[in-house]
Amino acid sequence: MARREFVAFIAAVMAVNALGVDLMLPALADIGHELSIVAANHRQWIITAYLLGFGAGQLVYGPLADRYGRKVILVVTLAGFVAASIFAASSATFAALLGARLLQGLMSASTRVLAVAIVRDGQSGRQMARTLSLAQMIFFLVPILAPSLGQLLLGIGPWRFIFYALAGFAAAVLAWALLRLTETLPAARRIPLSLASLREGYRLTLTNRFSFGYAVAASLTFGGIIAFVSSAQQIFVDEFHAGARFTLLFALCAFAMGCASFANSRLVERLGTRLISQAAVFGLIALSLVHLAVIGAGLESLWTYIPFQALSMTCIGLCGSNFGAMAMEPVGHIAGTASSIQGFITSIGAVVVGSLIGQSYNGTTFPLAIGYLGIGLAVLAIVYVVERGKLFRPHRVAA
Repeated sequence: MARREFVAFIAAVMAVNALGVDLMLPALADIGHELSIVAANHRQWIITAYLLGFGAGQLVYGPLADRYGRKVILVVTLAGFVAASIFAASSATFAALLGARLLQGLMSASTRVLAVAIVRDGQSGRQMARTLSLAQMIFFLVPILAPSLGQLLLGIGPWRFIFYALAGFAAAVLAWALLRLTETLPAARRIPLSLASLREGYRLTLTNRFSFGYAVAASLTFGGIIAFVSSAQQIFVDEFHAGARFTLLFALCAFAMGCASFANSRLVERLGTRLISQAAVFGLIALSLVHLAVIGAGLESLWTYIPFQALSMTCIGLCGSNFGAMAMEPVGHIAGTASSIQGFITSIGAVVVGSLIGQSYNGTTFPLAIGYLGIGLAVLAIVYVVERGKLFRPHRVAA
């Protein structure tokens, strides 16, 4: 593929997962009503079950992709995602829907692992961060458009149409991969499946302080996104009574992340991953402190919440692709396995963090604001240890 098509393809692969999370947000209330979900916070499990499968599945696909190549694994799992989406559309009970969502997550887990591995097969360091940022810039259009598209689908049919739409999009990406994607892992670089190779891959990934440390840091910032996505419908609709503007307000916050990724793609090769991401962490901490002061003073409203949330998402957006690139830099020779392990750490850690914050929702924005402060402080501590106290300094790690 030419560079532009390659970036667009990686973004589309990543978008399968983003749509799997965001497309049904406007339908959560309808799903809860039809499937008799009594407690409002329990509706968040429709998101959480998917993310649990997404996190767990990543442990499998990396070693398989290192053994059999990237394309075949991507094709098989996209087909599985199509089937799981149809299963979700036909679910008659809440338990069946959660099972289908778990299966969707297990299938879409390959998209995260393989997107990173495919890029890493040909790029590293700042160049890789730039490509991922460009892909994420397109990818972040999905959260902007997904709730509006979901609302449109609800306008022409029941919530089950949303899952048929997911199946259709995944089928289109599957066709694109079959027709245009060439294998990026040559046969000479493939690693046979064995306990010894898996053990060595785990050892290299988990004992390297950059690989492990930045994967954990990424899990915390991703947890902030999950916390917002899980509780957004309740915050905008129940707390601020802005249900009619939910899709627009959600899009504003997601648009901030897209802008952050665009800015990162333009600046990262000049300023470096460390300067940008570490400055963003300090920005998240400062924003959270001011936001808590506003809440404590009783001044919180929809029009104070929106800018704080959008700016917080900007800071998180400046961390994500940079943390991912720095985590992959020393383990590029085992990109599939490393991406798999790092993806598991990032996703499962994010689900835990995001669920703790989301399930703490009490009718106010305080749990989200205090959660962001905790995330910022924890990430700063991790980065300080990983970089051995030398912040804002460029550092190259040989693969």
